[in-house]
Amino acid sequence: MNIDMLIDGILDSYDRYGLINRSTAENFPNRQNVVLVLQDLQSLVFPGFRVAEDLDSTNIRYATGQRVNNIIAKLTREIEKALIYTNSQSEKPRENLQKSNCFKLAEKVSVSLIEEIPEIRRKILLDTQALCKGDPAAKSNEEVILSYPGLEAILVYRIANFLFKNGVPIIPRIMTEHVHGKTGIDIHPGATIGESFFIDHGTGIVIGETCIIGNNVKIYQGVTLGALSVKKTLQNKKRHPTIEDDVTIYANATILGGETVIGRGSVIGGNTWITESVPENSIVTQR
Repeated sequence: MNIDMLIDGILDSYDRYGLINRSTAENFPNRQNVVLVLQDLQSLVFPGFRVAEDLDSTNIRYATGQRVNNIIAKLTREIEKALIYTNSQSEKPRENLQKSNCFKLAEKVSVSLIEEIPEIRRKILLDTQALCKGDPAAKSNEEVILSYPGLEAILVYRIANFLFKNGVPIIPRIMTEHVHGKTGIDIHPGATIGESFFIDHGTGIVIGETCIIGNNVKIYQGVTLGALSVKKTLQNKKRHPTIEDDVTIYANATILGGETVIGRGSVIGGNTWITESVPENSIVTQR
């Protein structure tokens, strides 16, 4: 068999099974482009930390402006594709989502995300301080920013959550699944997470789409905040637990169910399995 026959077989599978992502706007967003935008966004939040660049008072405005323009251009293009694709796949396509409108909506959300960066930076500073204060091994905020996977997962979540709340399909999941692959921390962009969020070690953490987490919550590796059932009919229901303020959840605890509430100030011990609500200031351990 020669190379041409091998190529013909692959092309035949393209015709037969589809699943080709061409570069036209009618197709799916490009994962690589989304990841590149995400990396630029992370550098915008933490300039000088993620990539080698010489920043000082004379060039930081230029470097920031260049990065902002690059983000808006690339992200607008990918959001536009996501909107067009999602609308074309819908059972009830929205007539007002023509290509020109999709571009305007995409550009508006991209600019809004840039406007949100100062607020994201405020929140991620609180997350950084919570990690530095809560982990005896952490020596400085800078060390946490440079090396802690928990903080990277939280930052990507906060970026993706803004896009998710503003109606952007597909792209928030690409972002959070990218960092999931890097860190082992799986946070759905639809989850609601308060300020001063602490993730230590992090590997194996799962936080579901409808989970609500308050302020000053600490979570350790292997924790699952999940659903009691994964039936597709529950897609639009609250399936994941609520974790109130000042709760600590130790390693490998599993908390399930949309009606499950972990009361303020509670401590959930390692390897526990919880499917019912817990009152405030409780201590739950495995027998």
